Amino acid sequence: QVHLVESGGGLVQAGGSLRLSCAASERTVSQYAMGWFRQAPGKEREFVTAIGCTHNTYYTDSVKGRFTISISRDRAKTTVYLQMNSLKPEDTAVYYCASTVLCYTGALYYRSDNYHYWGQGTQVTVSS
Repeated sequence: QVHLVESGGGLVQAGGSLRLSCAASERTVSQYAMGWFRQAPGKEREFVTAIGCTHNTYYTDSVKGRFTISISRDRAKTTVYLQMNSLKPEDTAVYYCASTVLCYTGALYYRSDNYHYWGQGTQVTVSS
């Protein structure tokens, strides 16, 4: 069982920045893909970004050029980060970290049902 714990959410003004972190309990998750999804009130959970098994990165169009996913490993754990710049009110949502136990290609990373482990979520609120 892999446990994912997000942190770094909060309230920020439009145009500001936040960095989310997701700590994985198992270092081996770095062998597979990790992603970020978000869910705004009254909306379905949507894909934001992922870093694949070969460390290719994928972004939904609305965050390209503003958000950056990265991954860090040490002997104890793996941490994935989401650097969010130029935040907009429409970025307001609960952000979830997720990991897979399989390797995919391309658009399959965009599907939430292809991820096997999820964090509890962290709230990001962007004020106008």
